[in-house]
Amino acid sequence: MNFQESFINYLKFEKRCSSHTVIAYKNDLDQFVQFCTKLVGEFDHKKVDNKMIREWVVSLMADKQSPRSVNRKVSTLKSYFKHLMKMGEIGKTPVVQVPLPKIRKKLPYFVEEKNLHHLLDDGFFTADFAGVRNKLVIALLYGTGIRLSELMTLTEDHMDTGQYQIKVLGKRNKERIIPFPRSLKPLIEEYRSLKEASFGLTGGVLILTDKGSPAYEKLIYRIVTSHLSMVTALEKKSPHVLRHSYATHLLNKGADLNAVKELLGHSNLSATEIYTHTTFEKLHSIYQQAHPRG
Repeated sequence: MNFQESFINYLKFEKRCSSHTVIAYKNDLDQFVQFCTKLVGEFDHKKVDNKMIREWVVSLMADKQSPRSVNRKVSTLKSYFKHLMKMGEIGKTPVVQVPLPKIRKKLPYFVEEKNLHHLLDDGFFTADFAGVRNKLVIALLYGTGIRLSELMTLTEDHMDTGQYQIKVLGKRNKERIIPFPRSLKPLIEEYRSLKEASFGLTGGVLILTDKGSPAYEKLIYRIVTSHLSMVTALEKKSPHVLRHSYATHLLNKGADLNAVKELLGHSNLSATEIYTHTTFEKLHSIYQQAHPRG
């Protein structure tokens, strides 16, 4: 049995990781297998010990890998050996007490509110199927904070325009209900009409290509990048930046941190807390400008 392939399938079909995440995990695991093969002649997951993992980390640092990259690779190994333990292949994980380089926390990129309002309200999109679809992609990502992978799996049945909410299947098959802005309802209805008129399709996958097939990740990236480029000079212009913007703007408006955690589908609060650094910086800036002693 190929246990590496089994692990990758587990990531794809059970954890429902995005294709980018799966590729990153696979590359990390392949690199570790190659390292062990050079070290001991043949890879055997049952013979991997803590010393081999430490030596791999040292070699990664010597190759000038970034601290974030090294941490991610070790995290991949943790997940892999945890998977092997669940399968009964090993009794304990060798990934214990591995010294890791410290990661400097990066604040999330986000687009200013006024720039997103400008993009969505001031005629940047054409009135044909592609234009309305593109606007819906931007409006959904920013209006709900869903992940790219969650957008890709949205179906017509997941959209409840009567209750102004969508049902999302997130990581680890966790389902959550998210409200969406009332301004989205007419856009969704317009898109549905154009979808039916263009392809004779009702129901099924929500976001389609220009030819009526289910949308793919590169298309969504292209839509988001090209349109954000019209209103911001940010270095990063990905679908995840719209998720960051959603969370940051909610907190700036006084939303409860726990509520934002649930909306984003985070499993723990620490993942959401990174946005408080951004909002604190904004508050600090306002204080310096407004307070007489600022």
